[in-house]
Amino acid sequence: MPPQYRYQQIAEDMANRIKSGEFPPGSRLPSRAELCEQYEVSSFVADRVYLMLKMQGLTESLPGAGVYVKENAPGR
Repeated sequence: MPPQYRYQQIAEDMANRIKSGEFPPGSRLPSRAELCEQYEVSSFVADRVYLMLKMQGLTESLPGAGVYVKENAPGR
């Protein structure tokens, strides 16, 4: 298996946390700054993480309000 970029690893971890119920439908995910601090990454990496979660259909962004787990997220 080829190595993964850091943003892929974090997105996979966040997706697993969503699917396990740690972040239930409708819950707000950590802010970009919180994600950067938690995983010790740059804001660019955090943005890529949230983009990947959105592309997987797990989250939706509300401008000025944050990133939330979709009510009908796949795998839930």
